[in-house]
Amino acid sequence: MPQLRRLIALLAAFPLLSRALPATKYVETTPLPLVIWHGLGDSYQADGIMEVAQLAEEVNPGTYVYIIHLDDSDNGDRQATFFGNVTEQITQVCEQLASEPILSTAPAVNALGFSQGGQFLRAFVEKCNFPQVHNLVTMGSQHNGIFKFQSCDSSGDWVCRGAEALLRFGRWSDFVQSRLVPAQYFRDSNEYDSYLKHSNFLADINNEREEKNEAYKSNLLSLNRFGMFMFANDTVAVPKESAWFAEVNQLSGEITTLRERSLYTEDWLGLRALDEQGKLDFETIPGQHMELTDKLLTDVFTEYFGPVEVPDDVAALPPSLVKQGM
Repeated sequence: MPQLRRLIALLAAFPLLSRALPATKYVETTPLPLVIWHGLGDSYQADGIMEVAQLAEEVNPGTYVYIIHLDDSDNGDRQATFFGNVTEQITQVCEQLASEPILSTAPAVNALGFSQGGQFLRAFVEKCNFPQVHNLVTMGSQHNGIFKFQSCDSSGDWVCRGAEALLRFGRWSDFVQSRLVPAQYFRDSNEYDSYLKHSNFLADINNEREEKNEAYKSNLLSLNRFGMFMFANDTVAVPKESAWFAEVNQLSGEITTLRERSLYTEDWLGLRALDEQGKLDFETIPGQHMELTDKLLTDVFTEYFGPVEVPDDVAALPPSLVKQGM
């Protein structure tokens, strides 16, 4: 009987307890800020990138769009897509985004990476992730590297031609690996030992070396969604399946999907955990590399970058508590 009386008293107290705990109120806000990183040969002031930013604002009114740049000048930013130390560039972007007032005070941001900008944004998430990224979308990005370098569009493009000349110097040399951007995500499974030993960027950010960086995995696991888009007829980013972290043997053409790789089964980066939680999306885009239509982008912006709901007292909560309001 004493136990029964205590149980009755406890149940009677429940309404009082619920009234004592304030209910969390959610209010719809403007969309989270959107960070964009462009690809090789592009610049932050290019017409195409500016049109993408404008469309993002039109699809989700109130979106603050920030375009990453490695130089204030248009030419300098484009040149930095070919030449520079990628690891140092990521550090520069970490400092750039953290010092931007609107981004650094937002509850979280969304991120969109085109081509090489996609794996660079993933590196940002893994290495620093402040401001914290909510949804990450990459388009035609070389997450598992390339085994063929992109040809220059014009014989008069001296920046691109200079990059080609450096490649002939030797892709695994320390000189090239610290200066030529595409070489730093070159990965040929038939030269795997050389890649592991000399890769300045990709081998590290993919946690492929024996010593794993647990922070990379922890930070990537904080994503709400990771959308990976592959161009169906991509002949520029080779192999195209790299956009889905697949491995392709250059000699045999054999494809090893992400889910068949140790990267996934041993979960070096948290991709398996994201996949099992339904947060990892494998999407296909029709056409050639970076052939994007307004309709496609509109669908992506609606699906991944729409308005969110946050608690009234958002300042007291970490970005991980932001919930998608779609």
